[in-house]
Amino acid sequence: MEWKNLLCPERIRNYKGNPGSGDLRTEFEKDYHRIIGSASFRRLQDKTQVFPLDRSDFIRTRLTHSLEVSSFAKSLGQNISEEILRNTGDESFLPPYKADVCDILQCAGLLHDIGNPPFGHFGETAIRDWFRKNLPQLLWKGKPLTELLTPQMQGDFYHFEGNTQALRLVTKLHYLVDAHGMNLTKALLGTIIKYPAASTEIDRKSGDIRTKKMGYFYADKEVFQEIQESTGTFGKRHPLAFILEAADDIAYKTADIEDAFKKGCITYEQLLQELKDYEPGKQDDAYRKILNLLEYRYQRALEKGMDHPQANAVQNWTIQVQGRMIRSATEGFVKHYAELMAGEYKKDLFADMPGTLLMDALGDIAYKYAFISAPILKLEIGAGAIFDFLLNRLTDAAIVYDSGAPMTAVQEKLMSIISDNYKAVYHIYANGKDELERLYLRLLLVTDEVCGMTDSYAKELYQELSGIR
Repeated sequence: MEWKNLLCPERIRNYKGNPGSGDLRTEFEKDYHRIIGSASFRRLQDKTQVFPLDRSDFIRTRLTHSLEVSSFAKSLGQNISEEILRNTGDESFLPPYKADVCDILQCAGLLHDIGNPPFGHFGETAIRDWFRKNLPQLLWKGKPLTELLTPQMQGDFYHFEGNTQALRLVTKLHYLVDAHGMNLTKALLGTIIKYPAASTEIDRKSGDIRTKKMGYFYADKEVFQEIQESTGTFGKRHPLAFILEAADDIAYKTADIEDAFKKGCITYEQLLQELKDYEPGKQDDAYRKILNLLEYRYQRALEKGMDHPQANAVQNWTIQVQGRMIRSATEGFVKHYAELMAGEYKKDLFADMPGTLLMDALGDIAYKYAFISAPILKLEIGAGAIFDFLLNRLTDAAIVYDSGAPMTAVQEKLMSIISDNYKAVYHIYANGKDELERLYLRLLLVTDEVCGMTDSYAKELYQELSGIR
């Protein structure tokens, strides 16, 4: 892979700006303004990161999390670009590329969760579970949909991913000028494709991170192929996608601990003890040093007479952890630079680097104390009821929509709820397609609508349609 292609500034719908407009921004800087001015980005303020429908101003939402990932991604881009220029000997990476890399990664951080459904990662699970249970029961002209849809079409729902939805959202659903969505640069689109594989190519046992999940829907295969051709990745992971993933890991693994502490799910003493007890045989000097920093921060807070020394210690410690993780990811990218550029590297940037054990520990501790805590589980049970209801009702209407078959009055009203923009995009891409592909696109219309909902809107719509006040 070559940087001149990887940093492709072209858009799927190219246009020429007015030379006399005075706009001196690069194409990647223009991407940034398109994203932050979008309704899709604003909706992230009412989407769950970990704690659904939380009223605290402190607890992170998808929006604040995305801003943090954007910041970390840009920092990593700065560090890694400097290392490439100084230490790799790659003369094809030109000095101006540093600014482009930083701008692309900053934008990618803002976008990385933009396709996620309401209620956090549970939303993805709820959608997958609903289709695994119900797709074999759904009928079209007397036949189960599992006998009609292709394996990839079915797999798109069985393995539904917010990451995959993000690509669909920004290239099609964010309908403004036309059906090209935000019409972002191909370099940016290539960066947000974490898994350049179809739903039929998922192989979690391969040892290759590229096939861990799917990266595009069957409906978006032409867009995916165009991005791959223009960036020169051709089924390989874009090198900047590794950096984006590292930024996301740094952000959520430290933030989840901080949020869990603020919510009272874990105490300072529990966090310290869990870190001390985690895989003691694998703890090295780097791990023990960062562990000692947590105790040091607590002692310093006590000496300063802080009102809440434990909270001060946890917050300051997570900042120091983030700095160390940025250095670790930078070192990992440079260490595996040749493999990354050849598309042969199969792990994340933290693999076999100092800090790997700490990242694993933080993830496991957050899962134990936050993700499976009683308050979260209760909220997820409620969210499950919302997803089941909405998917049941909307899918029942969408299957017969635009098919020529008669619709009931309720089905027509349900279809009127779905975004006019999404329906317009459906009609554009359904035009000229055969009957089964149109059916598949109508099912996607349902997931498009559900993923576009905020937590509050999904809850309120469920209550309204259920007659709950």
